[in-house]
Amino acid sequence: MINHHPNLAVLKKFVDSDLDASVLVIVASHIEMCPHCQQQVAQLTQQASFKAFTYDEQSDDADWLEDNFDFTDSDINLSMIDAITSMPDEPVHSLPKTVTEIEIDGQRLSLPRAMRSIGLKEWQAMGKVSRSRLDIDDDERKMSLLHIAKDGSVPCHTHKGFEITLLLQGSFEDEMGSYSQGDFIWLDGEHSHTPSSPEGCVCLTVSSDALQFTKGLSQILNPFGRFIY
Repeated sequence: MINHHPNLAVLKKFVDSDLDASVLVIVASHIEMCPHCQQQVAQLTQQASFKAFTYDEQSDDADWLEDNFDFTDSDINLSMIDAITSMPDEPVHSLPKTVTEIEIDGQRLSLPRAMRSIGLKEWQAMGKVSRSRLDIDDDERKMSLLHIAKDGSVPCHTHKGFEITLLLQGSFEDEMGSYSQGDFIWLDGEHSHTPSSPEGCVCLTVSSDALQFTKGLSQILNPFGRFIY
């Protein structure tokens, strides 16, 4: 059962296409997995559509339409369709290769649709944690697949910026709770945690800056905080 979701403000920005590219992909991936957020987005989309197509009959736009179009004349509607269909075709560009699933640690993982045309870079490993960057251009934000092997963990850390995690497979836990497939977690510098995964997990992550390890000997790893970022 999915217990952690984007808040309403984030879902509204998704509907309005007002999210950065990597954040848009991870929110879309959660929505694909989450019936609750699908309903929320459907309602927000309906509200946005109603607002977009509702206007004051006394507005300048309405006056312009009345002055320029006779909506009872089917010939005008047909001429508009003819004008659109006669436009020259846009040049055809080859699409990126679509990958629907990948294999990680001997298990198949079906990728959310929003990810399937985004390239994956080579996996890099540090102990039981491995990471593959997604080939997406989004300024300083980095998007990755993060795999924590069975009984693996990430040392206690906070975040210089924000970190969004979508759990695609398996489960993990930290000081704030337990998370299962589909859970969406947004953390920032006000949070610190030690994620651990008794069964192993795969997450999609978006981070805006490096991790900052906070306890014991793990602090010597801070120069490598960008490995997971």
